[in-house]
Amino acid sequence: MAGLLGAHPADRIIVALDGMGPDQALAFAAAIPELRWVKVGLELFVAGGPAVVRQLRDQGKRVFLDLKFHDIPATMAGACRSATRLGAELITVHACAGHDALAATQAAALEAANDAGLPAPTLLAVTVLTSWESTGFAAQLAIDEPVSAYVPRLARLAAAADIGGCVCSPLEVAALRAAHPEPFALVTPGIRPAGSALGDQQRVMTPAQALVAGASQLVIGRPITAVPDPATAFAACCAELSGHQ
Repeated sequence: MAGLLGAHPADRIIVALDGMGPDQALAFAAAIPELRWVKVGLELFVAGGPAVVRQLRDQGKRVFLDLKFHDIPATMAGACRSATRLGAELITVHACAGHDALAATQAAALEAANDAGLPAPTLLAVTVLTSWESTGFAAQLAIDEPVSAYVPRLARLAAAADIGGCVCSPLEVAALRAAHPEPFALVTPGIRPAGSALGDQQRVMTPAQALVAGASQLVIGRPITAVPDPATAFAACCAELSGHQ
């Protein structure tokens, strides 16, 4: 995580460009000069391809490529190699792919960065998606271990494979930070400023609460992107964090 975070609160906020097409995403990012980090997820990447990542980087934005790779080790390694060459600085992989796949992706990303003369990206292992709540998680996936125990298990698996951090719910941040000190990154979706609608997120916190709990960076989407004045909403989130750096 070293080198990813500066002194400004804007370095802590990753705005999710979910639900946007390529042109809309590029226009949105360009309209907020103070915006430093953006998340490109599956929907936008399928619509815009690698070009949208390059175009966002051409605007000076730093890219969190959130494609949640989960496959056999060789395929995951190849995908991470390609994502690194695009200049993505944060890349997600599923922790439940297992140790061999995680180790292979980490090695591939480092090799690709070295070959391309780029900074090594931070790989983030996805633990349990924030859309899950405990009852549905147990009933639908037939996993007896509660989310509160399963998330730390996957985080330990990621750390053992030298993955740089995890994506986790803000409600798991404090426990994970106690077990995995910095520079292990903890990137948290499910962030909702006070008064915001939950949407399809179940395990949420406000930006300040998540940062105090130990989050490295916060992923915020609709509370910034789906309001009449996104620039003002982004500035308000930065202001909320300014006393908690």
